Amino acid sequence: QVQLVESGGGLVQAGGSLRLSCAASGRTFSSNFMGWFRQAPGKEREFVTAIHWSGGITYYTDSVKGRFTISRDTAKNTVYLQMNSLKPEDTAVYYCAAHGSGSIRQPRSYEYWGQGTQVTVSS
Repeated sequence: QVQLVESGGGLVQAGGSLRLSCAASGRTFSSNFMGWFRQAPGKEREFVTAIHWSGGITYYTDSVKGRFTISRDTAKNTVYLQMNSLKPEDTAVYYCAAHGSGSIRQPRSYEYWGQGTQVTVSS
């Protein structure tokens, strides 16, 4: 099987920064895109950002543009999410995922998921 393991979450004050990591292990899989999603209590899981393994194609949801940056290190099979200028509304469990087929923005389009890491932003 494939495993995705997130790390780097924590508690940070508004305006601060965090860097999340997602390490992939196990057998290879066909996805060329990796994504980050987030879910707050009582809310739907929402798309945050995604990147092609080439690094040349990225997508962001409007609320994080200019603040978050997705990147990847193919040699380490790791994707990163650099989060700057954090806001309380960014508070959520953040999940990394490997895309299968279909819309990049839809959770159902992703085949492999990490366990999630909590990000809490205090005001």
